[in-house]
Amino acid sequence: MLVMTREMRERREHETLCAEATFSDGSVGRGRPEEPDPLRTCFQRDRDRIVHCKSFRRLANKTQVFLAPEGDHYRTRLTHTLEVAQVSCAIARSLALNVDLTEAIALGHDLGHTPFGHAGERGLRAAMARHRGVDVASPEGQRLFRHNEQSVRIVERLEKDGRGLNLSREVTDGMRCHTDHLRAMTPEGRIVALADRIAYVCHDIDDAERAGLLTEAALPSEPCEVLGHSSAARIATMVEDVAATSAATGDVAMSHVTWAALMDLRSFLYANLYHQGDAKSEEPKAELLVQSLFDYYIAHLDEVPDEYRRHDDARDVQVADFLASMTDRYAIRAYEELNVPRAWGLRRV
Repeated sequence: MLVMTREMRERREHETLCAEATFSDGSVGRGRPEEPDPLRTCFQRDRDRIVHCKSFRRLANKTQVFLAPEGDHYRTRLTHTLEVAQVSCAIARSLALNVDLTEAIALGHDLGHTPFGHAGERGLRAAMARHRGVDVASPEGQRLFRHNEQSVRIVERLEKDGRGLNLSREVTDGMRCHTDHLRAMTPEGRIVALADRIAYVCHDIDDAERAGLLTEAALPSEPCEVLGHSSAARIATMVEDVAATSAATGDVAMSHVTWAALMDLRSFLYANLYHQGDAKSEEPKAELLVQSLFDYYIAHLDEVPDEYRRHDDARDVQVADFLASMTDRYAIRAYEELNVPRAWGLRRV
């Protein structure tokens, strides 16, 4: 058998990847210098650190779209993350880009999501804005909490007893830039940003159909004619389109026709699933629950675990770090402990 050393892997990257790829031995480095790993490249090491961190494990019990769904087959934030990684790596592999870097970014991109998905994020942002006396709709209010920035904060300041994971800059940049209006410094990071949209549009339709909230026939016909009439067909169409368009243009891109079809489907979901309907009926309760927990812990900062109070951050930031770390079930249990009366004499669990 042959032992593949890090140096051998780095040489192989130069032999097999395209000129536009991000090479491991050309990384701009970490916040704190470290000795290289004897077997793994820097991006392989980053991927492993993300997979083994506490925040990654908690994604298994955080909402994707449906709050506390009945059934075992609905996506969670973790299964969404794994699907983004699969789509991202398929595109990166087809373009001879760095799959290890792509996978690391994809696996870390949603670490900062709150419980209850975007509803929890809205509730936390509103609570912070109220605490600071700013309009949550203002640019300052909207900057108070963003899950992509929280993902980076987790790997830089909160994990590993406050030391962070010390990831490569290319990975943290891709994690920060997976949302709208930001452009990652690497083509691998730009792939993840596209793959995130591909994955959530396709699997949110799939989950809505499983829940009986949508049918394939109810989807708008024009984008489906372009993309396909099943989740698998739509993903395949978009992966192939990104590969072909990127190869032709020299940058990560989707063709105008396919992008327009994807945005049409996304707009349909916003109008019929994300902002209204049965799937969203519990979201106002989730927002109020998060705000209630915020108000309690602002007044009782000593009850916030030490791991979120190690740094000299503002009081509301420490509380936000704690709340954002919670799974859906943990947040509900904490709320019940504080607000739901118990029969006298029952042993505290």
